[in-house]
Amino acid sequence: MLAALARALRLSDDERDHLHLLAGRRPPAAGSSGDHVSPGVLHLLDQLPATPVQVLSDLGDVLAQNALAEALLGGVCSVSEHGRNVVWRWFADPAQRTAYPPEEHAYYSRLHVADLRAAVGRRAGDPAATRLVERLKEVSEEFTALWELHEVAVRRASRMRVLHPLIGPVDLDCQVLLAPAGDQRVVLCTPPAGSDTAERLALLAVVGTGQFTVSG
Repeated sequence: MLAALARALRLSDDERDHLHLLAGRRPPAAGSSGDHVSPGVLHLLDQLPATPVQVLSDLGDVLAQNALAEALLGGVCSVSEHGRNVVWRWFADPAQRTAYPPEEHAYYSRLHVADLRAAVGRRAGDPAATRLVERLKEVSEEFTALWELHEVAVRRASRMRVLHPLIGPVDLDCQVLLAPAGDQRVVLCTPPAGSDTAERLALLAVVGTGQFTVSG
């Protein structure tokens, strides 16, 4: 009834969502941007050569990244199913974890699962989301156990340490900027105050990607 009323009144998406909230109902899910990254966001990536930047879908697919992000976090495979998905690679490929301190693996696992559950909740009934969760349950007992905890937490900011083979350990503050539709996010990886991360990233920009292929 609310949807019909919104259409009859020709409400914008924001006005429609406000109508649902006034009625005590959850707004309908926003339309998905899919794999399309806007030219403005791609331009932003190019304008931040000294900062690793990635564009991720809410399910964890790497949609775009700048050169420094690829050098730091590695390239992604878009040929195999879920090959560019960071959650899939974290749980399905143990080699992906070698780039992170072992004592932090449990933290990253819970972070990935809680964020994915939030996305799946917004995408109720979406085949891509359902398929990803089903495949993860098939390949990882750890994922299954964490999924059954029902933890929900949208990733907005975090700190991580990357053990890079060329420049050594790198500490990063990761700030997540959410798109209005909520199905894409821009992840900026910046140097913590007082760290030598900026110098290490500058060195990485010079030496290039080398043979590093792990994606975070």
